[in-house]
Amino acid sequence: MARRATQPRPQLLLFADPLQREGLSRWLSEGPQPWRPVSDPEQLDGAPQLVIWSLSAPPVAATLLAELERLQERWQPAPLLLLLPATHPYSTEFLLQLPLQGLLEGPKASGLRATVSTLLEGGRVIEIAAAMARGEAAERPALGLGQWLLISGLQQIDAERRVCLRLLDPAPESLLAQLLLQGRLRELHVARQLLLWLWGPASLAWSLPLAELDPNPEPSRNTEATATPLALTARPPARRGVAITLRQRTAEGLWEALHERLRRSAEAGPANHSGQLLALEGLLPERRRDLLLALLEQFETLRRRLSADGLSGEALLGRWQELQPELRQQALRQLAGSYVQLPSQGGLRPVAESLLQSSDLALVDPELPDPVPMLGTLIQARPLLVEGRLLAPDEPQALLYLELLLSNWLVRSAELISAEVLAACADWPELRRYLLRPDLLPTRNLERLRNRLNTQQRWSSWFERPIQLFESRRPLYRLEAGNIDRVDLTEPRDGELRQLGLLQQAVTLALEARDALAPQLQNLVRSLGDLLVLLLTQVVGKAIGLVGRGILQGMGRSVGRG
Repeated sequence: MARRATQPRPQLLLFADPLQREGLSRWLSEGPQPWRPVSDPEQLDGAPQLVIWSLSAPPVAATLLAELERLQERWQPAPLLLLLPATHPYSTEFLLQLPLQGLLEGPKASGLRATVSTLLEGGRVIEIAAAMARGEAAERPALGLGQWLLISGLQQIDAERRVCLRLLDPAPESLLAQLLLQGRLRELHVARQLLLWLWGPASLAWSLPLAELDPNPEPSRNTEATATPLALTARPPARRGVAITLRQRTAEGLWEALHERLRRSAEAGPANHSGQLLALEGLLPERRRDLLLALLEQFETLRRRLSADGLSGEALLGRWQELQPELRQQALRQLAGSYVQLPSQGGLRPVAESLLQSSDLALVDPELPDPVPMLGTLIQARPLLVEGRLLAPDEPQALLYLELLLSNWLVRSAELISAEVLAACADWPELRRYLLRPDLLPTRNLERLRNRLNTQQRWSSWFERPIQLFESRRPLYRLEAGNIDRVDLTEPRDGELRQLGLLQQAVTLALEARDALAPQLQNLVRSLGDLLVLLLTQVVGKAIGLVGRGILQGMGRSVGRG
């Protein structure tokens, strides 16, 4: 019987310091996989299957990039894995642009072996810890006087506002003390708006945080995030952690990686850190999680249907918009439960069918970006345009941008469905115990939340959206690490700007007039200041000097006579 030929062990070319090389070689050779780590290129039997470079003393960014490019050219098509120490001077943006397939910070034995297995199978692994890099802090420009005054003032207002909120939870027994605290909160709100108007850009000066308008604030919510969302963006940002594991570089592999990341974020019960009041917050935490998971499941079904249709361009966009109401209906049915019935007016009503009949799920969100690039990448693995660069879909920056687009669609779709659920609960009291938070069981609290949501929507439609269109900004919701954040995407929106109504166009004209008159007002104030300095130094100063000199001379003569 012929002996079976032995499969050659994959060769791993390892570049590291002698001490690190010994430890890494032991990790890689003692595992269950039959790998052969090699530290000298002359010991290779053919080409290596993977190149590993471990850094103990990271060089400057330009040197690191040049060395990685040389390694890629020398050992292509072998993938490249870079191992960095826990503390290094590189920013997240720089690391994501490096030409490599694997990146680990401070690796452990199990994590290193799992990464090597994924890279040998044709995948990609990027793991960057969330920390403040010294290089990022050194590269930040110094703050100007206006920025320093804005940031310090907002931080002081936030600190005092949190103190007032803590004193109001629970509310003091004295009505006078409660009124004084609520009045202090209104004063802080006015002071904050004045700071934004004086030192902030137009987008901050026109923004109105509706969470601060409530005379009876609810400190049980995350007040630190909703109180001053704009102050958080003014603080120096820390390095954001990134963990990407891509098993395959195909459309299916992309979707599996995105689905797993978003599923973990949704299961964590995301908290609202966006700085905006969301209807999604009104649902119970478990219902909130169920709705996001249902939308993610329906998107997977929709992606398969669109992939089977083989459409592209305008046809793909039309098909997507046509299937959106059906997708939302199925997600709402999963949220409510297909067989759940609740009491209503002496009988039992099916929850899912009642919600579907009373809800309008065919609405179009004007803030949703064009879905064709996202769908083209997730269905056909097409390249994606990110910040002016056409990237392959398996690049880390392209994958993170896809995650941002998909999470924005998830949150906005969940927000639309949640608003319809709140409207249905207003007419069906028994439904509130099943879907809404306990504090929304009283009719007054529920109606107050709905009124605040309506006011926020009107303010956003009349003032905030025209400013965003004029400044070519698109707000996107990001679902990450169990939180819902809000980021701004800069892209041309001239077509939407031309479709605004009269009131919205008046807002943009006011902004344009402010931009046009601001330099002239600055020159006028500067000229008045120069004139005032001239008067104080040349006229008033010399006059005071002459008077003083005359007094001294008179005193000298009097002393001489004496």
